[in-house]
Amino acid sequence: MKKNKLFTLILAFGFALTVYAQETENFYATMALQDALELKNDLPDEVEILEKYRNEAAVYMSPEAGHYVHDKVLVHGPGYIFKANKEAAIAAIKRGNIESRGALMAYTITEDAFVNQALDVINTQNIEDHILELEAYGTRYHNRASATQAAVDLKAKWEAMAASYGRTDVSVRLFNHVNTQMPSVIMTIEGAEIPDEYVIVGGHLDSTSNQGNNDAPGGDDDASGIATITEATRALFEIGFTPKRTIEVMAYAAEEIGLVGSEEIAQEYSSNNVNVTSVVQFDMTNYNGSANDISFITDYTNSELNGYLMQLLDHYNAAGSHQVTYATSLCNYGCSDHASWNNEGYKASFPFEANFGDHNPNIHTASDTFAVSGTATHATKFTKLCVEYLIEASKSYLLSVDDTQASTVFVAVNTTTLTYDVTAATKSFEHIALVDMQGKQVFEATLTETKGTLSLQELPSGVYVATLRTDGKDSVSKKIIVE
Repeated sequence: MKKNKLFTLILAFGFALTVYAQETENFYATMALQDALELKNDLPDEVEILEKYRNEAAVYMSPEAGHYVHDKVLVHGPGYIFKANKEAAIAAIKRGNIESRGALMAYTITEDAFVNQALDVINTQNIEDHILELEAYGTRYHNRASATQAAVDLKAKWEAMAASYGRTDVSVRLFNHVNTQMPSVIMTIEGAEIPDEYVIVGGHLDSTSNQGNNDAPGGDDDASGIATITEATRALFEIGFTPKRTIEVMAYAAEEIGLVGSEEIAQEYSSNNVNVTSVVQFDMTNYNGSANDISFITDYTNSELNGYLMQLLDHYNAAGSHQVTYATSLCNYGCSDHASWNNEGYKASFPFEANFGDHNPNIHTASDTFAVSGTATHATKFTKLCVEYLIEASKSYLLSVDDTQASTVFVAVNTTTLTYDVTAATKSFEHIALVDMQGKQVFEATLTETKGTLSLQELPSGVYVATLRTDGKDSVSKKIIVE
């Protein structure tokens, strides 16, 4: 296949040539096997299939092939996932079944007071202003100086926002990468009760254009997502919300060249066994292309988390001034940064701006500007979902008299089935009872196994407190919802 001859000239021509080489040299990646086979058929000199395994392929391909994948294959993102070398690409497709990791999450809805306060202070003008700020860089392509500057400036913006509300529990850092010179930006709001469990939202800060990366405004892709998560966080600060779990808000680098930034972060979190309950990606939120407001991407995402986000919309956004409608869609391989977390076994979800194929046709061009929509009303709906998720997912779920034991006990309800898991507990829990909101015990059972399910079909819908007790009468209590 063709080899790039520019490499031998890099030192002589300095930084300018380095930038050019980053856009012209072949690279390793993984992609869907069917896409790899079609690419090899259409552009045989631009891609080498290194190995096939199940429905994936490890490839070595040119940037031209990368552009072709996006243009030909129905995918929002690059359609492939960048890998640093051949060995990493082959190892990625042969990793086998992905082990689920991260803290267990009970999908309850209990924080109406906080959520309704936050919904009322979301400011659409703030979202518009932030999109225009990011557009003004001209390009945020990962190897341009303006991309690094955008990250530095976003760090300062988030720090100033936290400081303006007197938030001493907030810190912001740059995450430097191996495979791009652009850093990611991570804001951390420390959890007040369970700081070692994390709830994450993110979007990518970089942009690209197939018409030339010096003119890549990225207004919708993905300035809209960054503005969405920024305004959602500001709304939490506005109402004085303090999470029980730690919240992290991430602006990823180099998504457009193969999910580079998010993959390095997700891999580091996985290697360090960081307890991430769930991750939601906001990549393109401001183009209203379908009859429904939000389309949940159902491939390479977690079905339970998707369902929970839909429940949040049913609960908080069914009608009235905060109404949001939704549907589902597919986005295919290497679609956006949620795939990086999914590949590490973390629960991830991706609510998208439209049914796939109805999304903004101007992305990855010089025409991806705020003027296409002219309003941030659509992005505001995603900001509402973001706020709802952050508040509900970062609560403790605990009403416990034994905090040490509480973190080892899992209780959740899906419709009318209660699932429990006390395998990690150092004490033996032998009894469970449910009390309704009037203080009446309405259910009890003996636990004969360390994990299992119980039917609550006879209970009316409502909020209950489930209390698990040991033979020594120590207890752990958790709030649940029966639907």
